[in-house]
Parts: sequence; C-alpha cells; structure tokens
Amino acid sequence: MMASETEVLASVPKQLWIGGPVDATGGGTFAVHNPATGAVLAEVADGAPEDAVRALDAASAAQAGWAATPARERGEILRAVFERITARAEEFALLMTLEMGKALPESRNEVRYGAEFFRWFSEEAARIHGRYLHAPSGTGRILVHKQPVGPCLAITPWNFPLAMGTRKIGPALAAGCTMIVKPASATPLTMLLLAKLCAEAGLPDGVLSVITSRRSGALTQPLLDDPRLRKLTFTGTTEVGRTLVEKSASGLLRTSMELGGNAPFVVFDDADIDAAVEGAMLAKLRNGGEACTAANRFHVQRGVVEEFTEKFVAAINAQVKLGPGTDPDTTLGPLVDEQQLNTVSELVEDAVTAGASVRVGGKAPGGPGWFYPATVLTDIPARARILREEVFGPVAPIVAFDTDEEGLAAANDTEFGLVSYIYTRDLDRALRVAEGLESGMVGVNRGVISDPAAPFGGVKASGFGREGGTEGIEEYLSTKYIAMT
Repeated sequence: MMASETEVLASVPKQLWIGGPVDATGGGTFAVHNPATGAVLAEVADGAPEDAVRALDAASAAQAGWAATPARERGEILRAVFERITARAEEFALLMTLEMGKALPESRNEVRYGAEFFRWFSEEAARIHGRYLHAPSGTGRILVHKQPVGPCLAITPWNFPLAMGTRKIGPALAAGCTMIVKPASATPLTMLLLAKLCAEAGLPDGVLSVITSRRSGALTQPLLDDPRLRKLTFTGTTEVGRTLVEKSASGLLRTSMELGGNAPFVVFDDADIDAAVEGAMLAKLRNGGEACTAANRFHVQRGVVEEFTEKFVAAINAQVKLGPGTDPDTTLGPLVDEQQLNTVSELVEDAVTAGASVRVGGKAPGGPGWFYPATVLTDIPARARILREEVFGPVAPIVAFDTDEEGLAAANDTEFGLVSYIYTRDLDRALRVAEGLESGMVGVNRGVISDPAAPFGGVKASGFGREGGTEGIEEYLSTKYIAMT
C-alpha cells in the first residue's frame, strides 16, 4: 500500500545531513513548495558557509578509510542502496512529484533510472583497472595505478531530484571518493531521503553529506577555495557552469560539467512518421520538457512536415492530460515554479509576435499552480528566441528544411551540443548525419537515450566529462605512474 503524502514527508530529514541529521548554523530554514498548488510542503535547513566546511571536515576525515575499503565492500553497500530505493520506489516517486511537479508515471520512471546508477556502479567498483608492462627501452617496468581523486562536491539541479544525484554519487563512492551534495533549493527533499537510506545501507559517516541552502554561491565558495576539495561536478545552466569553472580554476580542481542543451529533432522524408511522432512525444514531453535532453527544435524535411505536424498535434490532443502530478490521470504536471512558467510563456509569446502559428496549446490556463499546456508552433521566423534558447518546457517549435545538408546545418546551428535525435530508414544517412552532428549523444530512431550503462555528456557549451557507462567512474579516478626496475 502506498504511503500517504503526510507519511512520506514525515519520513524525510529536514536538517542537514553530515553523518546524520544536524541543524544548520544559525537554525535558519527555507520553504519547499508544491508546484501544483504553491503550498508549502516543508521547511528545510538553510545551510551556511560554515556548514559546508563542516561537511568537508567530515568528508576529509572519512576519505582515507573509505578509499581503503575493499572495492567489493564498497560495491555491496551501493547494491544495498539500490535495493532500498527499489523497495521504497513509490515513496520516492510521490516525494518527487510533490516537490518537483512531474506526473507520477514520470517519477516512477526516474526512480527506476536513478536507482540503476547504484546497481551499475556497484558492479564497476570491482573493475577499476590499471596496467603493468615492461618499458620498451628495457630499463624497467611501468605500473599504472588508479586512485580516488579525493573529496568531491556535487551540485545538482531540480529537474531530476534523484537521478541527477545518483549518477554522481554512484561512481564517486564506487571509486573510493567521499562526496558533498548541494541539491537545488527547489527540490532538496529527495536527496535528504537518499542520504538517510545510504546510512541505513551501511555507508560510513562522512562519506556522503547533503547540504541544503538557498545561497548556493555563498555556500560553495569556501569549498572551492579549500585545498582539501579535489573534484567538482555540476549539472545546470551553461551560465552557472562557466562561473563555477572560473571559480574552481585557482584550486585546479577536476571538473565535470553537464550543462545546457538545445537538442534538435530531425525528421527526414524517408522516416516512419508514426514512429517519429511517438519518439517526439517522448523526447519533448518526458519530464514535462524540463530536461536538458528534451527536444528543443523540430527540423522536419519539407515533404513530410505537414504530415508530421498533424499527427504530432493529434497525439498531444489524444494522450496529454494536464493536471496535478498526483492525479492518476495526469500525464503532464506543472512547471517547477513561477519563474519557469514565465520563461516558457515569454518564449512562446515572442515567437507568436514574430509571426509563428499556434497549432495546439500556447497559453497558460491560469489559476493555482504553475501549469503550461503541451504546445506546437509552426511558421516560426529564424529570429525567434525559441529557436536559440532552451525552452525547458512542453513547447515544440517545428521548422522545415529541404536538403540533408540544410537539415544538418540547422541542427548544428547552436552553441550547445548535448544530444540530437534523427529519424530515417536509411542506414547510410543515419550514420552520416550522426557522425556530422555536433553533440555528445545521438538518438537514431528513438526519443529516449539515457542509460546508466552509456556515457552521458555533451560538447561545445553543453560541457565536458561523462556520467554513466564505464567512462563514468574515470571522472573520479586519478592516474598514478609507478616506475620500477
């Protein structure tokens, strides 16, 4: 039987987590709101810079012992966390829906996806490899050894409250690193519950701390200035990512940046249009469009653009139900907050003012909560902001192209390069276009590509570093060369 909202909220620590729940310095709190109603869900500890240093003290004290813990033991703890998340999947799903707004089916999918990072990296912990060889000169031997980089700081966003943490925490702990997590102030509850489960699974005190705060810059600055911190990993906007890279430069920190996206969804004239529409529904409306992997621009070859548009609009009308995420009939929940609602509304209004046509949606319904309907725009002029900026909402702008070269050029016409989607039945075209796309990931005839066993990350202004796959753990390992006679 699924726990009630009151029971789920009561099970979550509201304090900072540093070896267990602790009060913030000064005792301040901030409110976490339900996006569907605007109501306050909980008051959570508002950490201060001094609290961040306390967490780094704990991480530094635990680092040597955790690094020395046998890889198999570290893996077993991660596996135990995976099992606990899975056992309490409905609680996590409800909690994420309450604090972030997404529909419950979306939250359940995230629980499955997020938990898998602990299972995947529980297995990778015992597969950290070095190498041994004779020097070609014959003068000695070369040993290459991998070691944990040391204490890490993870700054996570609000759109995937569980998965954006687990895909950083999983590889860090598997590699033997301690970690401090600063979750987004809009969605701190899921990460606090995860920290509690990690402790229940046997994770030693100090190995994982969670510091909640409204003041991200002030909180993290003393950590970035402290030589004990050795790694920074961030998921969020490119603007903030650039600032963090600059601030981390003085300490020469290892950094991983998973930043903004502006994903093209390219449909060629030989594509299976029904399959392309199905993929578009997933790529655009997954997580309500509030995902860095969400399709942001739809480039459709002119011969099939009207067929694709009509079927896409029909699918939205038939399948999308806007409402509170906790409603069992809801497939599209509210946006995370009023600011995001205003951003989406402004981008649509800018496009319409410039001459775009609204095929469905296009206007917030008003009333309580921060709702915006699934929207399709056509006849969009090139100057419209929505073709340049990441909308981060359920809005699909569709533009036509003629030749393959034109479609590829339009897809690459952005500073971002996280993910691209293409639909075609031609294998040669698929490979040629996939290789020509300037993005770290490409989905061919599929609208969802995220997989814990695959390397996730982008190029250009979408950042650097990879999360997931065999590459994910390398971000938390340093390479040591040992010369022997």
